[in-house]
Amino acid sequence: MSTIHTQLQALKAQASVCTACDLAKTRANVVFGSGSGEAKLAIVAEGPSAADNRTTLPFSGPAGNLLDEVLAANDLTRSQIWLTNIIKCRAASLRGGVLKNRPPKASEIKACSKWLDGELTFIQPSVILCMGAPAAKVLIHRSFRITEERGVWFTDTLYAPFAMATFNPAYVLRQEGEDFEAIRQIVVNDIAEAKQKLRESEEQPKLTLF
Repeated sequence: MSTIHTQLQALKAQASVCTACDLAKTRANVVFGSGSGEAKLAIVAEGPSAADNRTTLPFSGPAGNLLDEVLAANDLTRSQIWLTNIIKCRAASLRGGVLKNRPPKASEIKACSKWLDGELTFIQPSVILCMGAPAAKVLIHRSFRITEERGVWFTDTLYAPFAMATFNPAYVLRQEGEDFEAIRQIVVNDIAEAKQKLRESEEQPKLTLF
């Protein structure tokens, strides 16, 4: 078992009992990242869905099925990447006796940041692909706008030499007809771009002091 795998398992065990914010009261499970700790491509989204909350795995349910499709279109599987969220517990509020999804609060994102920091520090990805603006605002820059900056490479971020954002599969699923097809294709293309960037970064000669 690799050192990274051991480190991630220890981090996951710590995260699973986290009570740093009030989401601990409404969650069923902590949803830690999954995939390969050796991966050089990390995909990061906003937070767990209701399905993820049950399965403990990121991108379960319909959005996860779409993610698998757009990865497969690029000859990728989940086992070849690291897949995680900026928060590890489902952000939801009780409305009419039912838990409904809501955007995470800034305080919740901050309370959860140590887990994301741990994951990305151990893995040291070469390329990060943010799915949706919330992840990009945490990992690229605070005022990120998905409509204007999707598909743009950033090289001055904290956790990887290259970071870019695309649409979240959950957003794609809310589109209809031609819009659905067009935006789904954009995500396929953006993943292809990330894969190409990964290849380029691996081919670059390593800088040495001599």
